[in-house]
Amino acid sequence: MGTEKYSIGIDYGTQSGRAVLVRLQDGMEIAEHVTEYRHGVMDVKLPHLDKALGYEWALQHPMDYLDVLRQSVPAVMQAAGVDPADVIGLGIDFTACTILPVDVNLEPLCFDPAFRDNPHSWVKLWKHHAAQEEANKLNDIAGERGEEFLARYGGKISSEWMIPKIWQIADEAPEIYEAADQFIEATDWVISQLTGELKRNSCTAGYKAIWHKQDGYPTADFFESLHPAMRDLADTKLRGEVYPLGTKAGELQDSFAASMNLSPGIAIAVGNVDAHAAVPAMGVVTPGKLVMAMGTSICHMLLGTEERTVEGMCGVVEDGIIEGYYGYEAGQSAVGDIFGWFVDEQVPAYVYRQAEAAGQNVHQWLEERASTYRPGETGLLALDWMNGNRSVLVDTELSGMVLGLTLATKPEEVYRALLEATAFGTRKIVDAFHQSGVAVEELYACGGLPQKNKLLMQIFADVTNRPIYIADSVQTPAVGAAMFGAVAAGAEAGGYDSILDAAERMARVKEEVIQPIPENVEIYELIYQEYNTLHDYFGRGANDVMKRLKTIRSQSERKLTVQK
Repeated sequence: MGTEKYSIGIDYGTQSGRAVLVRLQDGMEIAEHVTEYRHGVMDVKLPHLDKALGYEWALQHPMDYLDVLRQSVPAVMQAAGVDPADVIGLGIDFTACTILPVDVNLEPLCFDPAFRDNPHSWVKLWKHHAAQEEANKLNDIAGERGEEFLARYGGKISSEWMIPKIWQIADEAPEIYEAADQFIEATDWVISQLTGELKRNSCTAGYKAIWHKQDGYPTADFFESLHPAMRDLADTKLRGEVYPLGTKAGELQDSFAASMNLSPGIAIAVGNVDAHAAVPAMGVVTPGKLVMAMGTSICHMLLGTEERTVEGMCGVVEDGIIEGYYGYEAGQSAVGDIFGWFVDEQVPAYVYRQAEAAGQNVHQWLEERASTYRPGETGLLALDWMNGNRSVLVDTELSGMVLGLTLATKPEEVYRALLEATAFGTRKIVDAFHQSGVAVEELYACGGLPQKNKLLMQIFADVTNRPIYIADSVQTPAVGAAMFGAVAAGAEAGGYDSILDAAERMARVKEEVIQPIPENVEIYELIYQEYNTLHDYFGRGANDVMKRLKTIRSQSERKLTVQK
């Protein structure tokens, strides 16, 4: 046994899971390993059944999560060569809201041959939007009843969140609803597999399942107003105490320890959300600092000293991110996904050839050329709603657009317009917080995008007119998860007694700060006003053409299916 102590953080993403071994003395990552999910995102059909899933479905296979434990954890242990006795804790984070129904033994219903042919028995991924009808009805009913909880979620509950997803199951698969002993977040399920007992975490319960530290879940009367079968949902299928972040969920079971090359009995922290775990890993433990976890989407997190109402926020939860503060969350449902879509589906062959000749990938080639344009020079303006709008409109039925195209428009100009659109989307969120009395003085960025795309980060600084601090690690959520693992272990075991203590020693940001460029700020202010006009025209009901087109599309698809 050595003097150095370590913790493992596991970051469960949309397509893969990543394990990182972190040194507790200074937060340095010693080794990392990625396991791609064998089944990926199941949005076309189930793995064993050649039957199409519905529109905007997105499912996953629970076994893929366990594969990460059995493959990536022993891989980092082998790569680092550390003594298992020196690894004192483990924490995980997860994309959310990602839920699954389980039986009384915490076994996923999709593992049961009696239910596996029913898509509702599988994991519903965060970007499963097929419960939009239930979300719309929930918001209408809550509004009519004057439910106070609605204000804590910006006035709308998203179709991505837990209750609409559960309601969809009750609506469309009552046999699955009845058979489910509990509905749980995937992050809580993985922890339950490691420890042998289920402990729900306050982060997902608060942000994704309409739970409140003081008030608990909504009333039985409210749940009954949604669906008669859901009356006792809170006391039955969502039952159990909710535990704050950093709580020790239990100890690693012998059955998993051997396959993970870890010592049985080490501390396992309660589950967490990927973006939220990143906040303390960047040293953000006080208000005024907006943390952006930037990847396929962006999750925006902010600390406040009191509970306020902010348009379109995903939630405000007491102790939801850092104990002692109200944690606010907002988000954009597509960012990196938009750039990826453009490169994969819209870029001409000559760009690929030139990028290859230059020894660059297509993103680098486009960024280099896009950076030669001044703000406003492309004459383009885009709306960043290719996957709907999470904040501030909370509407997955919206779609993207690019305005100002001409026959002379080049791919790099459209690429820049898309970068700018995502920055305008963040500015809209920043303004909503600021105008509601929740201060935003500076931005912190982590995730894959800030490290890869300097132009994007400069545009974000210019559009928001705020400095941006960049995470020193590209695995910030995993490092944060490892920090919570160290807190679960406690100082006596070589960890920390609070996340504040852990952040003081383990958090890291780069020395370089991206400052806004005054002349760019001035021009982007003008363009942002135009973005606002489009935003409100298409997003607030003046012209619902985006929704009408979706309706026509779905009707056409149904007719086509009938003809086939």
